[in-house]
Amino acid sequence: MEAVRTGERERDLAHLLTLVERRVVSRLAAVLAAAGHSVDEWRVLSLLADGHGHAMTEIAEHALLPPPTLTKLIDRMVAANLVHRRVDSADRRRVLVFLTPHGRERHAGLAAVVDGESDRLAAAVGPEEAALLGALLTRIAGRLT
Repeated sequence: MEAVRTGERERDLAHLLTLVERRVVSRLAAVLAAAGHSVDEWRVLSLLADGHGHAMTEIAEHALLPPPTLTKLIDRMVAANLVHRRVDSADRRRVLVFLTPHGRERHAGLAAVVDGESDRLAAAVGPEEAALLGALLTRIAGRLT
């Protein structure tokens, strides 16, 4: 068997990570779409569910979205009465985003949907493998920042 060069291994790792990410997100997107929402909306709702207001830069980082895309998404979520903006009382230059009561209800309903899909994913992969992969990816992500 021919030895794999470093560049090929890196491409293989990048390819495998992308393949798995796309398959996982595709499954999540399908269950969220059936509930009338997107993965991006879910990411915003899940961050804001902690009850603390979050700045747009923090939300963009969590949701993995460029700021202009996030602004449009937040505008749509405001129009749907899922979130609202409020000036930060500690720093009047910042605007924080919070869940509305309707957004909190929607988050709770979607959390059950996402948890169900997570359970199905863990069952398909194997609970031990899913936990190990999560731990490894968390460690790797921390080292690559």
